[in-house]
Amino acid sequence: MRTGVIGSLQVSKVGLGCNNFGARLDKSQTEAVVLAALEHGITYFDTADIYGNKGLSEEYLGAALRNRRHRAVVGTKFGMEMLNDAQMGGSVRWVAVAVEDSLRRLGTDYIDLYQMHKPDPSAPIEETLGALHRLVEQGKVREIGCSNFTGDQVDQAAAVSRQSGFPRFVSAQNHYSLLARGVERELVPACARNGLSVMPYCPLANGVLTGKYQRGKEPPTGSRMDWVRNDPNTTDRGFMSDRNLDIVDGLREYAADHGRTLTELAISWLAAQPEVSTVIPGASSPSQVLANSRGADWAMTDRELDEIGTITGG
Repeated sequence: MRTGVIGSLQVSKVGLGCNNFGARLDKSQTEAVVLAALEHGITYFDTADIYGNKGLSEEYLGAALRNRRHRAVVGTKFGMEMLNDAQMGGSVRWVAVAVEDSLRRLGTDYIDLYQMHKPDPSAPIEETLGALHRLVEQGKVREIGCSNFTGDQVDQAAAVSRQSGFPRFVSAQNHYSLLARGVERELVPACARNGLSVMPYCPLANGVLTGKYQRGKEPPTGSRMDWVRNDPNTTDRGFMSDRNLDIVDGLREYAADHGRTLTELAISWLAAQPEVSTVIPGASSPSQVLANSRGADWAMTDRELDEIGTITGG
């Protein structure tokens, strides 16, 4: 397994998104997936306080890593609403509460990467960074990061850290895949300017980049796109547009010509991007973990990246 760097942390180039834990997977199934990840060289595990019906993902991950904590780099997030609108955001009060709750659920005394899950317009970034500074000083958090920030917000946070002496965000976790490249316009350049690594979530475009969805056919029952199709609040239905499915057909053929799977191509392409430290696909079975981990084996050449760019129009 190749590795990447997030601040002072060395992580596997392919990590594991843990949003299925406590939702689609029970405690024993979670342990099986975590053990498979470790077996295949995956060391970075990414969760959040809201995952798994608000808390179970951290709890199940912590249980699976109980005697293996030294083998893992654990990232979690705070800021999304937990039980009510008083339990969210980036205030000093909530950061102090949220980190203790996450430490307890994870069964650990430190978090490797503590990430602000989304910007909080009600709390100045100076306040949030100050609160995170105290956690770093106390040894409860090793590095800090952000998620779902814009390029301008990354610039602003970096400026505050420089001026105040607070620890800086070392990572930005955003939606990024071959079918969702909007972050390349502003966020990725901002990360390059300020020394943040990029951590793509949803790298397989809700499974569209696995090839499991066919044109003119309903998504398999229980699949991610089956859920998306029935969610009135999502904008992700566009992943199955005719244009995207045409791109997927081209990418599938290209991958096959190179003796690879579409999943491997999608993950490898992201891993090859200069600012990307680790790619964090989810998995609901040990076999999916293996399929994802193989994405780290293909170190794409500049020619291959250009050819893929031609197929996607990027």
